[in-house]
Amino acid sequence: MKILAISNLYPPHEIGGYELRCRDACDRLQAFGHTVHVLTSDHHLPGRAAADEPTVSRKLKIHGMYGHPWLPIHRLHALEKHNHEALRRELAAVRPELIHVWNMGGISKSLLRRLELSGLPVVYDISDHWIARSLRADVWLSWWNAPGSSARTGARKTLEILGLRRRLDRATPTASWDELQFKRIYFCSAFMRDLTASRGWPVAHADVIHCGIDTAAFSIKPDHTRFEKLLWVGRLAEDKDPLTAVRALAAARRAGLSHLTLDLYGHGEPAFLARVEAEIHALGLTGHVQRKVAPAAEMRRLYAQYDALLFTSNWGEPFALTPLEAMASGLPVVTSLDGGQAELARHGSNCLVAAAANPDLYATRIAELAAAPQLRATLAASGLEEVRTRFDLEPISRQIEAFLLASLTS
Repeated sequence: MKILAISNLYPPHEIGGYELRCRDACDRLQAFGHTVHVLTSDHHLPGRAAADEPTVSRKLKIHGMYGHPWLPIHRLHALEKHNHEALRRELAAVRPELIHVWNMGGISKSLLRRLELSGLPVVYDISDHWIARSLRADVWLSWWNAPGSSARTGARKTLEILGLRRRLDRATPTASWDELQFKRIYFCSAFMRDLTASRGWPVAHADVIHCGIDTAAFSIKPDHTRFEKLLWVGRLAEDKDPLTAVRALAAARRAGLSHLTLDLYGHGEPAFLARVEAEIHALGLTGHVQRKVAPAAEMRRLYAQYDALLFTSNWGEPFALTPLEAMASGLPVVTSLDGGQAELARHGSNCLVAAAANPDLYATRIAELAAAPQLRATLAASGLEEVRTRFDLEPISRQIEAFLLASLTS
């Protein structure tokens, strides 16, 4: 296959797991013998320079996300036109057999209309809320199609009467999002598929292909005799809820486990980081909870230095990579059942299950692990075996490849 993958961001300029999944899948598909070109944005993170990338085109423009400004409609038209021209040129240069759409957050959603009218198979990989929560909020499409002020409605009507909308539509489609069909689409979890369908999108027919990780890249914890160091990994933000992990540690220490410590790995906005630091101080945990950062490559080694992972997400997590990474490191996991995690977590089998925003239950689970070295070892072994057999990049990438191949003839 000759594939054109489209993603809002692409490593080394990634923000989260979606872009890393896209890169991993593209690399694996190329290793399987397919040709993959990537069209992505020109968004750059400071201090990260992309190497020579003959198969990556960084031509798209971001609107309103990652520090890029929100534009008024008359200025947004130029950005929309630029992105459609970039797509047209890429299609002409690559001549793909199939389009593989990844994350479109911050990217012109009108591109999807052009893709679905291209005559090429279009496959969507969805592992966040960009359809469920963001597609109808696209500024360009909502200006043309959503109810608005009398001034907007009047301006729209005038443009239609003058025939200008029809002319604009040739270069920058204005048709409603309701015309998108999503014929070939898979989600990272049944939770994410069902949530998106519940918002009125025609995706109930979608397949589920869970997220995968490169399990061979992780160091393995050698034994479980010690239980002292707890770990939390993620974006330090309210929806990821590190405060529940901090409060759980405080409750566990009050219950007699005063030797326990907690390290929080991740970045966050200054205002929320200040909240975390204030909570640590208020609970008397200064010196017992540390905030740290590490690149993804180093984290693959660091997991094994800890004794358990606390995963506390509380926002409708599509399907998190962090518990998979901890399991690939031979670490027992205590997790909420937030979002897609219910499709991974089995209490007492491959993890212990707590509840989102319930630090006391997390503290209870911590105490259960502290009291039972054999339980820690059993959970770690079960999690490691499962992540290697079900969630390694190899079988997951083969599922994606099979879905793409089937899309060529469907």
